[in-house]
Amino acid sequence: MTVRDYYEVLGVGRDASDSEIKRAFRQIARELHPDVNDHDPQAEEKFKEAAEAYEVLSDQERRSTYDRFGPEGLRSSGFDPRSASFGSFEDLFSAFFGGSGFGQRGPAPGADVAVRERISLDDVLEGAEREVEFEAVDTCPDCRGNGAEPGTPITECSECGGSGERRSVASTPFGRIVRASPCPACGGGGRAAESPCRECSGLGRKHTRKAWKVTIPPGIEDGQSIRVAGAGHAGEPGAHSGDLYVTVELVDDRFTRDGRDLVSAATIDATRAMLGGEIEVETIDGPVEVEVEPGTQPGAEKRLRGHGLPELGDSTHRGDHRILFDVLVPGALDEEQRGLAARLDESLTDENREQAGGSFVSRLRRWRQGRG
Repeated sequence: MTVRDYYEVLGVGRDASDSEIKRAFRQIARELHPDVNDHDPQAEEKFKEAAEAYEVLSDQERRSTYDRFGPEGLRSSGFDPRSASFGSFEDLFSAFFGGSGFGQRGPAPGADVAVRERISLDDVLEGAEREVEFEAVDTCPDCRGNGAEPGTPITECSECGGSGERRSVASTPFGRIVRASPCPACGGGGRAAESPCRECSGLGRKHTRKAWKVTIPPGIEDGQSIRVAGAGHAGEPGAHSGDLYVTVELVDDRFTRDGRDLVSAATIDATRAMLGGEIEVETIDGPVEVEVEPGTQPGAEKRLRGHGLPELGDSTHRGDHRILFDVLVPGALDEEQRGLAARLDESLTDENREQAGGSFVSRLRRWRQGRG
C-alpha cells in the first residue's frame, strides 16, 4: 500500500517546527474523532494515518531518517508504526492525549415514550384536550430523585472520592493511558446517599403509571404525532427526561376524509334525480338542505363550501363537503307504476337520452383515450 507523504498528511511544510507539527496533529485528531465526525466511516483510518505521521515527525531521529531516505529508510532501520496495535480508536486517542477528551458519558437521559390516542372528526374540526395514560419511569416522589431516604444526608462518594469518575491506568508503547468512566457507585455525580431511599432502592426513579394532558390541534392528520417535551421516562439524576409522542388515530365512519374535504354518499330516487328538488344530508356541522338539480346522474357530485375540515395551523379556512349522488332505480313495480313508466319511456326523445347519457359517455371516451 502506498504511504502518503507524512508532511502532506499533517498539512505542514517540510520546515515545520515541532510546535507546528504538534498543533496540526491535534487539530486533525479533533476533526476526525467519531464523536464529532460520525458521518465519515474512514475517520478512524485517517486518524491512524495522522498518528503514524506524527509519530515519525515528532521524533527528531525518525524525522531525519525520513527526510533523507523516506519510508523505506524508516523500515530498514526497524521502525514499526504503533498506531495499528491498538484495539480501539479511544485507546489510540488516549495514548496521545491522556484521556479521550470526547464522548465522556454523563448521566443517561430518559428515553422517549410513544402512545396512540383515538380521535373523531369532531376533534379534527375543533381540536380537543385529552388526558393520556402510559407506563413510564418517573422521579421517585419520596426522595425527589436524589436517591436518599428522606431526612438522611447525601455525602461525598467513597468509591470515587467525589470525582464522579473511576480511572484505570495501562502501559502502552506511547506511554501510560489513563481511562476514565463514570463511577458505578454514584453514577458520575460524585455524591451518594448514606441511607438509600426505600421506595426506589436509591435509584431516584421508579416505574409508575403517568397521566398527561395533551392538546390535539384542529386539522391534525390521521397518523400524525404530537410531541410533549420532557414528559417521557425520567433520566438519571442530572439528566433531562425523554419526550412523549402521542400518535393520533382517526376513528370515525360517518364520512370519508380526503385532505381537508369530507365525502359522503346520498341516495336519491330516480324520480327525484329526474325532477330535482331538495333533500336533507348530514354534515359535520349538522343537517343541511341540498338542492338536487333536475337530471342529476349517478355519481354526480355537489359541493357544500366550507363544511369540511380546517388545515393544521389554520382553523379559519375549511375544506368542502362533497356529496356523491347514488340514483336508486325502483323495482317490483305494480301494474299502474309499469304503465306510468311505459308512457314515460314512449315520451322520451333522443335529446332526453343524450342529455342523460352525455356525462357518462364523455367519461367513457376519455377513459378509452387514456388507455390508448
